[in-house]
Amino acid sequence: MFRTASPRSADAYRRINVETSMHTIDQHQIVSLLFDGMLQALATARGALARGDVPGKCNAVARALRILEEGLSTGLDRVDGGELAENLAALYDYCTRRLILANAQNDDAILQEVQRLIEPVAEGWKAIKQGAVAAPAAAHAGA
Repeated sequence: MFRTASPRSADAYRRINVETSMHTIDQHQIVSLLFDGMLQALATARGALARGDVPGKCNAVARALRILEEGLSTGLDRVDGGELAENLAALYDYCTRRLILANAQNDDAILQEVQRLIEPVAEGWKAIKQGAVAAPAAAHAGA
C-alpha cells in the first residue's frame, strides 16, 4: 500500500524547503548562514584531516570554497561597497588561495589560519544585526 520515499523525493523536498526559506529571510540572514556554513565546512575539513579521511577533507574544503566563491564573493557590492567591499574581496581571494593550498598539502595550520581570518568577519557581521536591533530598543527605552 505504502512504499518508502526514494532519496530523490527526499532531496526534492529539501530543495523546496531551502528555496522557500530563502524567500522568507533577509539578506543579512543569508550572509550569516553563509558564514556559518563556511566555518562549519572548515571545522569538518579539519576534523576529517585529523582522522585521515582525505575524501571527507576534500569535500569539506570544496564546500568552503563554493561558499566563498559563489556566495560571499559574489554577494559583495563592488560598485557601491567602496573600500570595505575591496578589502573583503581581497580577503576572500586570499582565503580561496590558502584553502586550495591547504587541500593540496593536507595542511591543518592553513585551514586554521583561514578559520581565524573568517571568524572575526562573521562575528562582526552578526554584530551589525544585533546593533540594529538594540539601537531602536535603547531609543525607545529612553523615550
